[in-house]
Formats: sequence, structure tokens, C-alpha cells
Amino acid sequence: MSWARIMAPLSGAPSDMETLAAAAALAAPFNGEVAAVYAPADAADLMPWMGEGFMGGVQVAALDSLREAAEIGERHSRAHYSACEYPKKSFSTLASPVGASLCMEARLSDVVVFGPDPARGRGALVEAFQDVLMEERRPVFITRGGAPHVAETVAVAWDGGREATRSARVAIPWLQKAQRVVILAAPKATPRDFDPARLKEHFAERGVTAEVETLPQTGDAGPMLLAAVQAAGAATLVAGAFGHPRFQQFIFGGTTRHLMQSDNGPSLFLTH
Repeated sequence: MSWARIMAPLSGAPSDMETLAAAAALAAPFNGEVAAVYAPADAADLMPWMGEGFMGGVQVAALDSLREAAEIGERHSRAHYSACEYPKKSFSTLASPVGASLCMEARLSDVVVFGPDPARGRGALVEAFQDVLMEERRPVFITRGGAPHVAETVAVAWDGGREATRSARVAIPWLQKAQRVVILAAPKATPRDFDPARLKEHFAERGVTAEVETLPQTGDAGPMLLAAVQAAGAATLVAGAFGHPRFQQFIFGGTTRHLMQSDNGPSLFLTH
């Protein structure tokens, strides 16, 4: 198994450098491509807000400002791309409709890398992050604290559910390269009937040696997972994203939101 194309959406912000470094680190063990994609603000998204109540001059000024900002962002993104020393890379600027173009690029990529801000609802790539993770259901890597490295410990949170299992399966190429893999499970903390030994066997059949750590049976899942990741010395956590309905997540928070909002948490590999 291999990853051939790692996508890195760019906005022109300084955080592009961290995103590109993480994408290169994920691609390098497979000699894969880093596909840097600049996602500008789309004028088509602005038009419905203008309507007939705006005078022609105001519309033109707004569109000119948006176009200028997009050109500046593209220049910065190209500079960040040029500074990335990974040899097998490409750069493209998305055309309108930007959202649809970005989703198409994500469909043709094995993993999509974001910095921490979009996952926290900050910056220009928030909508792109939500579309890629929730609508396209593509694997997303949220980088924190430097680029990932194959000689690291990776934790896998598994509860037998659809999202967590999909994430664990998709992450196998990276897990095959990891120095150590730890499955984190709390079998009695959920009504779902599952045995973490099944995932361990699934990994073993695919060349991944893993160990199982059973977590305490009670307590808030988010802090419990982060504490277990820290105790294991893991730099990355593989987990399912938003296993409960989005409305319930909005009202009650949820484990995924806690993981993404944490300031000192690991890098995250998520699939919905």
C-alpha cells in the first residue's frame, strides 16, 4: 500500500510553510507528490450578497479588492511553495468555482493536509477544511508541532465504529512506516460491541505490529484520549471524525471538537 499524492491547500498565510513541510514528510516515504493548491476567495461567493441594492461602482470596487487580495495571496503561496525543498511537487491555483475545484482535487488525493487553524474555525481555509472532511469524506491530516516523521509513535483511537475504522484502514500505509503503533480503546465505555484485538489482527495481516492499551471505562473521552496519547509518547493520533450527528456535535461539543481545539494535542489523522 502507498500514498501517491498528498494535497496541501494554501491560503498565502505564513502557516503555508508548516502545511507544506507536513505534506512533504507524509509523501517522502512513498516517493509521492506534494500537490500544493492555492485556494483564493471566490468572487462567485460574493455576488449573491451584493444583489441589486449595490451600486455598480461599489460592486466593481469590491470585486477589484477581492481580485487584488487573491493575487497577493497567490504570490505569497508561490513563494512558500518555492521555499519547500521537497523535489516532487506541483503548484496550481484553483479557478472559480473554487469550492468545487478544491473538492475535485481532494477526491484525487490520498491525504489532504491542513494546519491547525482551519480545524479550529480560523483563517481562510475553514470552509475548505469542512468540505474536504465532512462532505467529501477525504482523509485529513492536521499538522501540529512540526512535520511528522516515520520514526515516531502513532496512536489509533478505535471504538469499532464506522468513522474510526475507516480512518484506521486508510492510515495503514503510514502505520506500516511507524516505529510503534498503539491502539487506544475503551470497550466498556460504549454500547457498541467491539474487541480491539480484531483491529490488532487486521493490522498484523497488513504488516503493522500494534499493541493495545485499554483506557479507563469512565470519563470524558476527549481528555482521556489526549492523556493516553501523551502517556504513549505519540506524535500523531489516528481517529474517526464526528461519529455522532453534526447537530448533536454542535450542541454538546464532542470528542472530535475537543481534539481539534486542543492547544497541546498531537497531529491528527481524521476521516469522517
